Amino acid sequence: MSTLKEPKPVKLVFSVIYNKATDTDIIKGRLNSMFGEIDFESDQLNFEHSDYYTKEMGGNLKRKFFSIKKLINREEIVNLKRLANELENEYMVESRRCINVDPGYLAHEHLILATGKGFAHRPYLGKGVYAELTLIYTQNEYHSLDWTYPDYKENEVKDIFKHLRKIYISNLCEDKQDD
Repeated sequence: MSTLKEPKPVKLVFSVIYNKATDTDIIKGRLNSMFGEIDFESDQLNFEHSDYYTKEMGGNLKRKFFSIKKLINREEIVNLKRLANELENEYMVESRRCINVDPGYLAHEHLILATGKGFAHRPYLGKGVYAELTLIYTQNEYHSLDWTYPDYKENEVKDIFKHLRKIYISNLCEDKQDD
């Protein structure tokens, strides 16, 4: 019989895809007030690997990644995804989103994204939320999977998550000192 134990807390991360009309400083402020102190903001990246959001949000979309300093328990991702959806709804114009806010979490071993879309590789977590194992961390590198979104396969994005992993490890050390 295995011994059940709680896993270490994880780092909350957000992907924010937005159109040219979006003031990312306002979105950053909303993330900060809703989810906690932001300890990382990526440079602006072009969102070019998919036209999935183009019809709703327009063309020439951009993306930024953010992370939150306070670590979370993994099961919190369900409610955090629901809150992220509420944030998207706040910025709708004529029933169309101007931003797409996807939370996920970074653990030692992987990156999990929360989604509202189920598929064979996405286990259901509850309340309409599914988990997607997006990247795995082995041999000091992030590795993609067959279903990993094309942009998450890019070295530029993997490098962001390698940097975030270092911040996460530092956050874990800080948490231990606070105990």
